[in-house]
Amino acid sequence: MRRRLAALAALPFFFGLSQSAQAAPQTDPLGDLIVSALTGALPGTPDFRMKATLYHAGAKGVGNLDSLGCKVVAMRTVAVDTKLIPRRTRLFIKETVGLPMPDGSKHDGFWYASDTGGAIKGEKIDLFTGHGSSSMRPLMALNLAKLTVAKAGEFKGCPPV
Repeated sequence: MRRRLAALAALPFFFGLSQSAQAAPQTDPLGDLIVSALTGALPGTPDFRMKATLYHAGAKGVGNLDSLGCKVVAMRTVAVDTKLIPRRTRLFIKETVGLPMPDGSKHDGFWYASDTGGAIKGEKIDLFTGHGSSSMRPLMALNLAKLTVAKAGEFKGCPPV
């Protein structure tokens, strides 16, 4: 019984939900296996180590619609290079788990590849943060040069709001 309780107490650590885990990322095969099982990514499926940039509504050239014609969704829409990641791919970005969402909830790490951009080439993504440059603050603490990105399935229609 004690072992089960200890294992349950460790789950937030495996999912990166504790602040200390985000500050000093740990590699743990069991934790990666649990995340893979929950995200739909197959164990052994390679993750991408990608560089990210941020974009927001109100910036020059940024509209309200993504390249699918859907409304961009704060902290959910991601622009990708379609040669590497097809549009309509659901992504899991481990480092974003636990970040504050616009509605006050915590981010679950899932993003939706529904946008593209002229500067998005190769292992680079662009994360939509919301309206105004202040919407980028929660993501500024991340190491945007190296995010862990895994394909976690597909979606139909527009990304959920």
